[in-house]
Amino acid sequence: MTTKAFLSSTAAVLFGVAANFALAAEGENFVDEASAKGMAEIETAKLALDKGTAEDVKTFAQKMIDDHTKSNQQLAKLAGQNDDLEMSDEATLMDKAKAMILKLRDGENFDQAYANNQVVAHEQTIELYREYAKNGENAELKQFAESTLKELEQHLQHAKELASKHGSKQ
Repeated sequence: MTTKAFLSSTAAVLFGVAANFALAAEGENFVDEASAKGMAEIETAKLALDKGTAEDVKTFAQKMIDDHTKSNQQLAKLAGQNDDLEMSDEATLMDKAKAMILKLRDGENFDQAYANNQVVAHEQTIELYREYAKNGENAELKQFAESTLKELEQHLQHAKELASKHGSKQ
């Protein structure tokens, strides 16, 4: 099995597991999951600034750092107002695995992998936020989820454009 085939099959398995994990997040797990996904976005974006070659990929990556840092700060403020809510102290295992896969890529191959990763990551994050906005228990967190969805959907649209431009079949 070639390295490329191995990475592709590993990524497909990880994305499927991560999608199921995101759908299971309910109630107070929302804060932990949402903050972990935000941290994962920031970490993979830092990789894109370092390893990416396309200027549009780097511009998108910087926007992900800025937007997800701001979002996690807002979430931390809400969590701090509730003793039973805790932010994740690190990105989830699946998101770490995706970041490791990205570390193995370089140049244009990295740009394509990062863009594809961002499509999947934002689809999963949007599902997490929609689910909480619909069924969440904490009114402040529901409002946060609802108000953040539009920005996440814009991120997804931009990620799809990047994936299309950099050779994906998305």
